[in-house]
Amino acid sequence: MPQLSLKEQFAALIATPSVSCTQPNLDQSNRGVIELLSAWLGDLGFACEVQEVTPGKFNLLASYGSGPGGLVLAGHSDTVPFDAALWKTDPLKLTEVDGRWVGLGSCDMKGFFALIIEAVKPLLAQRFQQPLLVLATCDEESSMAGARALAAAGRPLGRAAVIGEPTGLRPIRLHKGVMMERIDILGQSGHSSDPSLGHSALEAMHGAIAELLQLRQQWQQEYRNPQFSVPQPTLNLGCIHGGDNPNRICGQCSLEFDLRPLPGMDPEVLRAAIRQKLQPLAIQHQVTIDFAPLFPCVPAFEQAADAELVRLAERLTGYSAEAVAFGTEAPYLQQLGCETLILGPGDISCAHQPGEFLEMSRLQPTVRLLRELIQHYCLSPATAS
Repeated sequence: MPQLSLKEQFAALIATPSVSCTQPNLDQSNRGVIELLSAWLGDLGFACEVQEVTPGKFNLLASYGSGPGGLVLAGHSDTVPFDAALWKTDPLKLTEVDGRWVGLGSCDMKGFFALIIEAVKPLLAQRFQQPLLVLATCDEESSMAGARALAAAGRPLGRAAVIGEPTGLRPIRLHKGVMMERIDILGQSGHSSDPSLGHSALEAMHGAIAELLQLRQQWQQEYRNPQFSVPQPTLNLGCIHGGDNPNRICGQCSLEFDLRPLPGMDPEVLRAAIRQKLQPLAIQHQVTIDFAPLFPCVPAFEQAADAELVRLAERLTGYSAEAVAFGTEAPYLQQLGCETLILGPGDISCAHQPGEFLEMSRLQPTVRLLRELIQHYCLSPATAS
């Protein structure tokens, strides 16, 4: 079976749907992406291990060479949901537009796996002194269940790990935490012509949203870290569902929101502050309010500035390591003993957007950079770390 080109592999990944989402009707399996990667890497001589994390959701750990140490090149196999009507091209078809490869997952971040394969192919004739591991996880865009399962298993991976999230090929050694939370309000439905017949969950949610926005303002005044391009914590009201008809008092309403604390902000303290604001609303509106995390909090991440991987990446890219506001799987790989860095070719400004793209001018620089990282960690004689 002839090997596919970089563009053909990139296109095949884009064409294989793998949406992960908190809404069950939008959530999909990532099996197809994992099967593609397993086949391609297996043909190159990698030992491929597939882990089913939850039904229909899989991690892939592919290894070339053996022994302690080595390099992990990591990414997630899923994408966010998409609004096809807002795309100018087919989101599941790789399209070249003005020097860009456009398609869902091109930037964030399935395309990174095709670049890893392109980088490693000419190196496989050499003897690997330490292993190269390619890690593809599931559900990074929702629960991070794949990375959590890996961390829970506690199996050491490698000496260093590079996650190819979109950073514009600049090394990232810090990021904020991620909290995804849900408020459920249960009221009493009734005929809209007589407000006394019910208790509106929607009106109670209006009050809850006002309290959240007030807390956001308070936290943004209290906390600031200038290392981040967005130096304050953020709170985003992501989706809301409630009611079923204009002439019925709304009996149930739910809100999902995203809170990104700075390093040093305790998620449990933040949750306690939210609960304190919600309790009086339940009494005032005569409703039941349930507030809970959608998923466990993603920890904030920091890799020491003097780590070998940080210094190497700074030398290879010509950029000093920075901080970003978005969360990644980095803290979970760090828990497994890897020096960890986030470094990939996409631009976060176009991630999660219609028309997501990867600049074609980044393709070969990424391949060169990955080859240099593999050379350092896998092909050179092992050095004391």
